[in-house]
Amino acid sequence: MILINGSNLDLVYFRKIVLEYEEVKIDDSSKKNVEKAREYVEQVIKSEKAVYGINTGFGKLSDVSIDKCDLAKLQENLIKSHACGVGEVFSEKIVRGMLLLRVNALIKGYSGIRLEVIEKMVEFLNKRVTPVVFSKGSLGASGDLAPLSHMALPIIGLGEVFYQGVRLPACEGLKRAKIEKISSLEAKEGLSLINGTQAMTSVAALTIMESKNLIDLSQYNLAMTMQALNGIIDVFDHKIHELRNQDGQIEVSRKMLDILADSRLMTKQSELRVQDAYSLRCSPQVIGASLDAINYCENILVKEMNAVTDNPLVFAAENQVISAGNFHGQPLALAMDFLAIAISELANISERRLERLVNAALSNGLPPFLVKKPGINSGFMIVQYSAASLVSENKVLCHPASVDSIPSSANQEDHVSMGTIAARKALEVIENTTNVLAMELFTAIQAVDFKGHQLLSSKTRKIYEMFRTHIPFIDDDVIMYEKIHKAIEIVKSDQFRIMISGGK
Repeated sequence: MILINGSNLDLVYFRKIVLEYEEVKIDDSSKKNVEKAREYVEQVIKSEKAVYGINTGFGKLSDVSIDKCDLAKLQENLIKSHACGVGEVFSEKIVRGMLLLRVNALIKGYSGIRLEVIEKMVEFLNKRVTPVVFSKGSLGASGDLAPLSHMALPIIGLGEVFYQGVRLPACEGLKRAKIEKISSLEAKEGLSLINGTQAMTSVAALTIMESKNLIDLSQYNLAMTMQALNGIIDVFDHKIHELRNQDGQIEVSRKMLDILADSRLMTKQSELRVQDAYSLRCSPQVIGASLDAINYCENILVKEMNAVTDNPLVFAAENQVISAGNFHGQPLALAMDFLAIAISELANISERRLERLVNAALSNGLPPFLVKKPGINSGFMIVQYSAASLVSENKVLCHPASVDSIPSSANQEDHVSMGTIAARKALEVIENTTNVLAMELFTAIQAVDFKGHQLLSSKTRKIYEMFRTHIPFIDDDVIMYEKIHKAIEIVKSDQFRIMISGGK
């Protein structure tokens, strides 16, 4: 059981709860804060003073006062009318992340929602009931209104859920899971459920976790390809990288020396050639810069995971409700655009290394397209084509979403972040980059067999052996997609990831 308090979420807890299904419990002090904020909302309702989000309409309709007897209906109408998502449904892990993050924001005690509504969301998490949420339809301000509305519908028995792998009407899914719906939402509660950045933040969290895996994979790819090409090891000398003073570059160069420590395929400067091409020689600088970018984006993300992004905010101790703009997704929008660029560069330089492996004019003695009988066999020729297409697609996806804005709500909401689009694009870049890196590793392992795999460093030899258990050396042309898909499956496996991360 993981205790959350609104301030202690990080990627480790996120993984344990969202991906590994650890159960969640709300800290007692957080419960008290939630109850204090709710008490103040009740006072506002009794006073009949017009306060946005409590007894008024929303957006451009904020000047419309709502009768006390209609406040519950107002909140239900808000959820139903704002559930306008389209496209593919988000994965279970993204929606579980949304639930967890929304709970974590609400328990800080600045939203005025009843504790029982928050605890109902915790019950969804713990009993593995996942709302059906469509992936498209958010402007990223006022938060993720459409996705969060779909997430909120099942709390009151509406919409759809996934339960035990089956998509069901919410009422049926809750019945099977033995969960009682919330009979009705009260004042402020609908808005508290949907006004925030939890869809983009959940996607961003998963994207950053995958990004870290890709840094590890990029370093092992580089090591395997450099050995296949008899690369020059001098470029990883610590003296070079300390002069640059960039943390990521220093870390990558240190890691490369560790991975390649006992290799008999690496060469020294001027032994075979004076210098290697940039895709080899400058890889610590490129991978290191991407690592620094990931660390920057993680810092932004963890702050957002523990942020209050509701509107209006209830300051019970000061007897005050303030309407502002913490729902605006700009911090994450910029970070996710940056992350997409950083990850795409891992694919960009990987594809250039792959080209060097298959191009006999660049591969330092390897046969054309890495087959013994080129001509009758095309070998790895089209593997490079496929990788190149994904790299080119990434360049389109890396156009920043955050530079765009479209006014909404009759121009009341006249600047929006497009942060959820930025996060979704970054996740797509992650997928493309994973595929490119898997193709490079698949190709490099074929190339190594022409040099002698027994000469590999001990750490890369383990990777070689894992691959060769599933993918044999290719003598003559085979159906290549089957081998590529198997390579992708391997690099995504837990066993492989533990191996390249050093057990982290």
